[in-house]
Amino acid sequence: MTEHFEVHERDGAARVGELRLADSRTTPALVDDLLEDAGSLWSSDRDVPEGDESTLTVLPHRAFPGGTAEEVQESFAVDYPDVDFPSVAVVSSDHVEAQGTDAYAVSDVQSITGHGAALVEAVVNVRESIPADTALLFSGVATPRNVALLAYAGVDLFDATAAVVKGTEGRYLTTDEAYFLEDLEELPCSCPACRQPREEFTREDCAEHNRHALESELAIVRRRIRDGRLRDYLEGQARHDQWLTAAMRELDDQWGYLEERTPILRDAQISAATEDTMRRVEIQRFADRVTTRYRNRFSNPLVLVPCSATKPYSESQSHRQFHDVIQWRAHLVSMTSPIGVVPQELETTYPAQHYDTVVTGRWSEDEKEFVSEVLRRYLERNADTYPYVVAHVPDEGYRDIVERVEESWEGDDDLDVTYTVPEGGHPTDDESLSNLGDALSGELKYSKREREHNTVRAIADYLLGDGAGDDLFGDVRTTSRYPKIQVRDREETQLATMVPQYGTLSFTLEGAKRWVDSDAPVKRVEIDGFVPHGSVLAPGVVDADEDIRVGDEVVVEGPNAFAVGRAEMFGREMAESTRGVACQVRHVEEK
Repeated sequence: MTEHFEVHERDGAARVGELRLADSRTTPALVDDLLEDAGSLWSSDRDVPEGDESTLTVLPHRAFPGGTAEEVQESFAVDYPDVDFPSVAVVSSDHVEAQGTDAYAVSDVQSITGHGAALVEAVVNVRESIPADTALLFSGVATPRNVALLAYAGVDLFDATAAVVKGTEGRYLTTDEAYFLEDLEELPCSCPACRQPREEFTREDCAEHNRHALESELAIVRRRIRDGRLRDYLEGQARHDQWLTAAMRELDDQWGYLEERTPILRDAQISAATEDTMRRVEIQRFADRVTTRYRNRFSNPLVLVPCSATKPYSESQSHRQFHDVIQWRAHLVSMTSPIGVVPQELETTYPAQHYDTVVTGRWSEDEKEFVSEVLRRYLERNADTYPYVVAHVPDEGYRDIVERVEESWEGDDDLDVTYTVPEGGHPTDDESLSNLGDALSGELKYSKREREHNTVRAIADYLLGDGAGDDLFGDVRTTSRYPKIQVRDREETQLATMVPQYGTLSFTLEGAKRWVDSDAPVKRVEIDGFVPHGSVLAPGVVDADEDIRVGDEVVVEGPNAFAVGRAEMFGREMAESTRGVACQVRHVEEK
């Protein structure tokens, strides 16, 4: 049972936590001043230390270097004692067993640091093998340049050993470089160690500066995690070292590990400044759900349009001009990098209204390839629901993407696309808008009721699974105004409300009961015999569905209560953790 470490905030695999000692410390953090090493069992037998609440004690251990045969590790495995003080077990990255300690130190970090694939494999293996609410310690490797990547991967605790050693060797560390001290004409820092003339700056001062630089970088990392924007920072930071970029991309390939830990919604904006943004879990998840869960329910033609800088798109000047011409006679789908395609019903759903991208008017080949693949998959699923397709897009990038899909189309029926923007023209030009109106001539409008019904059904599909919208909201009515749509049954009982901030649904108790009784996949949290008010803490969770993600709508059930709320942990973390808030409860009914 973890007593001395608690996670408070999450940003994918990165966490802001609390090391609960006599003097608590917020993590990710340096903890070398808090560590008490009981010693290695290779050299001699060690007594179990008394330990206390002021230190984090590394229990007597045997450390194995990278590549040690598994049978050797098993033969010399340590039986860690059950202690009641803050403790650390030492494990190798390829042979990990949970030991009931508060933290785990990885013995072979020196052999994996500097190698992107090896580092990611090691972190993922250790993190997946130890309880979610325990801390991961990397000793002897943290520098100002790599610590953001290590924290992003899921490491919580560090020491300043590497930074200090490099300082005594005359290496002056910054977040982007390691300079030889003798090559510096001036000191590019204003930390306490650097507030002296360059000629008086010694290697001891350099070691002190390196520690300050590392602590400063960790403060930035903690702030970024709290803001939900560590990845934005990392995409720039990792460029300073090839192995860091490689590690970030290797981590992106660990879909199961990152996706489980990545929230389905948040307030933070995604800065799409590099092509690595397309590899982010939030982007890939949106594209996957749009092409496997979303289903078009309109019988009108499809109109493909470019995205806009303003979010949601419908509030932009260009999209208002499109709407003035279309007048609900067609189904609007926006094309954009890095998101892919965004049906109009999902324009507020995270991350469709939470990103900002660099606008140059030029598309890279990777962007074209990604968006064309998403569009192709979207049309393979929905083309038979549209009588025809109109591409109201400019030449550069957009038209190229549509033509790629059209030329490679292998559907049962031909994909006949009408292009309404003249060569060299702009979608908001008078001629282009006139062509768009002509292309839709004779089409009937769909009603406000149909639009709102299809919106809540589409969101339910996106959040819960293919077909969930029809299972839950096949026979309902909507009230209020978009984007704050309320869903009611035929007896006027409110079932859910659309949350425009995230483009999600918030269920009432009656809506949650309808969800449980439907065929739609239910995200359940089983609790002990108490009635929750405000929140459910992890110790009260008996079990939770593994497909729950942070931000998901969840049904909370126990012997004494039925409730609905929003997840604050992913499902496995709820079931494993002994501290922290598992979910926030919105409505509760005592049984």
